[in-house]
Amino acid sequence: MTGVGYAPGHHGEILQGVFRDGDRRCRGLVTLPVPGAVTRAEFVPRPGPLTVVPAGRVKARRAAELAAAACGRPAGGALRLDSGLPVGLGLGSSTSDILATVRAVSAAFGTALAPEAVARIAVRAEHASDPIMLGGGAVLFAQREGRVLERLGPALPAAVAVGCVTGGGAPVDTLALDFAGDVAAFERLRRMLRLAIATGDVALLGRVSTESARLNQRVLAKDELPELERIAALTGAAGVQVAHSGNVAGLLFDPRGGGDRLRRCVRALRAAGLPVTRLFTTEGKDARPHRRGDRAAGPGPDRRAARLPAV
Repeated sequence: MTGVGYAPGHHGEILQGVFRDGDRRCRGLVTLPVPGAVTRAEFVPRPGPLTVVPAGRVKARRAAELAAAACGRPAGGALRLDSGLPVGLGLGSSTSDILATVRAVSAAFGTALAPEAVARIAVRAEHASDPIMLGGGAVLFAQREGRVLERLGPALPAAVAVGCVTGGGAPVDTLALDFAGDVAAFERLRRMLRLAIATGDVALLGRVSTESARLNQRVLAKDELPELERIAALTGAAGVQVAHSGNVAGLLFDPRGGGDRLRRCVRALRAAGLPVTRLFTTEGKDARPHRRGDRAAGPGPDRRAARLPAV
């Protein structure tokens, strides 16, 4: 039978660094969900070789082979991917391809794979993975081991993000980056994020994401970070959020503060030459400034595949 699978992307990270894991150090990250942008995979099993469209999606091919093996079946067949996520911007396009592929293959074989098994397949297929296969909840995830370091809470504090693109939208080789750093500094941010989630503190969430962005300047420097921080201060944002291994970024706002701030932020980003992509919430829903009052509009789900600009 034909199997179909869907998977979302994300908008980079709230926090990424090196953390304590028992008596060892471990790389970890906390991602920011993004709505609408999805990958659709369709898999038709058949005898013979595995074909993949578009050609060149080698990570998805490997994921299909691993998923078929996990289902106890041969990997022959036709895999087709349709993604609304540009590659290399830090939106989790590779993990989205892989997750959609694994879901399509397992659906074709009538097998349900546990999220933990899917995470292991994702890491084997691309050497590092985002935790989008785990569904809801805020987790600190070991991206190169495919496991949860800590479940931080049911969800990130409710905030509105104004997304933009830095670095001219140039793609980034994620695996070439080395996320070393001061474990004590990242552990402090981990504790702050845990508290922000427990109390719903958007201001504290913004402090964590901004400090994480600053610490990771040594890994992937963003020339625009000072300008983003200036605009955040000018418009009353809680903080700056970036893809630590890509070129998307965002400014985080408390949704109770009013839609006028979001409109000022959009204007300021455009004036600074930073293309604005979309407004969305930390819940993974689209958001827009309310035109008739000083508040952010209630978010609503967008189930269409969003075509974010590749720039």
